[in-house]
Amino acid sequence: MTALIITIFIIGYAAIAMEHTVKINKAATALVTGVLCWTVYIISAENKEVVTGQLSAHLGDLSQILFFLLGAMTIVELMDAHDGFDIITKRIKTTKKTKLALIIAFLSFFLSAILDNLTTTIVMVSLVRKLVAKDEDRWKLAGLIIIAANAGGAWSPIGDVTTTMLWIGNQITAANIVLKLFIPSLVCLLVPLLIMRFTFKGDVVKPYPPKELPGETRTPPREKKIVFFTGIFFLLMVPVYKTLTHLPPFMGMMIALGLMWIITEMIHAGKDEEDRKHFTVAYALRKVDISSIPFCPGILLAISALESTEQLNHLAGWMDANLKDKNIIAPGIGALSAVVDNVPLVAATQGMYSLTEYPTDHYLWEFLAYTTGTGGSMLIIGSAAGVAAMGLEKISFMWYLKKVGWLALVGFAAGAVVYILQHELLGV
Repeated sequence: MTALIITIFIIGYAAIAMEHTVKINKAATALVTGVLCWTVYIISAENKEVVTGQLSAHLGDLSQILFFLLGAMTIVELMDAHDGFDIITKRIKTTKKTKLALIIAFLSFFLSAILDNLTTTIVMVSLVRKLVAKDEDRWKLAGLIIIAANAGGAWSPIGDVTTTMLWIGNQITAANIVLKLFIPSLVCLLVPLLIMRFTFKGDVVKPYPPKELPGETRTPPREKKIVFFTGIFFLLMVPVYKTLTHLPPFMGMMIALGLMWIITEMIHAGKDEEDRKHFTVAYALRKVDISSIPFCPGILLAISALESTEQLNHLAGWMDANLKDKNIIAPGIGALSAVVDNVPLVAATQGMYSLTEYPTDHYLWEFLAYTTGTGGSMLIIGSAAGVAAMGLEKISFMWYLKKVGWLALVGFAAGAVVYILQHELLGV
């Protein structure tokens, strides 16, 4: 049974990677792979109720991700419909690729630490669309955003799901994770950024201003500023809402969307239906690329089948038994998080190592926060940020692997070396 599930997962994963060769949409492949894995599992299981219970538990997590994605993408589309991104794009005058990469990278790195890597990627990729016309240039910047957002999320207790898990599980403390991981995470970004200076040269071509549709009016400056700044404020309040209420992040995103809906309705209340229809939530929802959203639950269904059959636990246990050295185990788990979701991997590790043996702020937990937070950048479907960028920009798996994956690997390795040296030489 487990061998068949693993085989289905590998075949499905390969089909996703070779999407442009097999000519089948990755979302369709991911959905079929996920459902087939669970079908094999339940057919071979003695207790069907246990399997359906496990699936229901995973479905809760999947639905949270879907609602979060849909809410964030709708808020961003609302901001875009009101020309809100003009507030930033008009201040970015440079067309030099190296300067633009620097600006985008550091914006993503620090924004991810106070937002999270998924929301940051959605916002920053939408911003880059306003600055760059050529697909190849835009995809390279999107790849840099993924690296920067994942690196920025690793050193913040609210920047990445796995770091938050370790924080809530009392494996790390907020102050210590910032102190220990800021420099390694920064190096993880700086190394790819420095390499890109030699390969990403010249000027970008800016997009032509969009033509107004019949009946469409441009947004007055006051309305533009209200929608843009309230949108950014509500997005920033999502992690705060989670911390204060202990509710899942999607609840904060839902209330943010509801408040944005109310505000935009009030702003345009006095206008004719024809004038206001391009600024409504209904219009923003039509612009959201719904076809890319099913990919996320599809691939997560497949991974959750591996988790439910305890394959990830067995893998983590094998690494512990055979590799021994924590400087190999943590990067190994980080590299694995590029292939399978980092959340179940970290959960398995939390169950495998006790706080008695490895107390709060132990070297292993901090190293694990870095490696699982940044390791997913090596493959475009290795992190939530990558999956979001893939859906928004239609970036192929193989293109990312050839053009960006190796940069992420070099940055990941450099940051890991810095973390080890920082601990060995400075005792930090």
